[in-house]
Amino acid sequence: MSTSDIGYTTILPEGWPRPRGFSHAVVATGAKSVRIAGQIGKEPGQAHIPQGTDAGQQWKLALANVVAVLKAAGGEPQHLVALRAYVTDIAEFNAFGKAVGEGWGATLGKHFPAMTLVQVSALIDPNAKVEIEAEAILP
Repeated sequence: MSTSDIGYTTILPEGWPRPRGFSHAVVATGAKSVRIAGQIGKEPGQAHIPQGTDAGQQWKLALANVVAVLKAAGGEPQHLVALRAYVTDIAEFNAFGKAVGEGWGATLGKHFPAMTLVQVSALIDPNAKVEIEAEAILP
């Protein structure tokens, strides 16, 4: 277990290796819970994701959109305790790992909330390859 200065403790069962890029669980404390609806990889105000936009670019935009919504609710990236990411092609997602890492670093830095990543058959926008929903606990 490690204690953070932002109101949560990450959980690492004894003997388990530390995961790369996420936490297995987070115990959070705070005054306000924020649940952020799934955000896709498009610019605010865009009707649809432009055809041909790759999974890496969509990841960066979707995660930036999560953070923008969180900030509008009064939070900061370090208040995120859980992410659920849906991708339409895990192989493509993995192929754009460098862009995914860059997007993570630009929005969340070294903050790694609990996370789930699953492949789904389709998302709301016909060109969407990534959707991310989140939970945050604000102090």
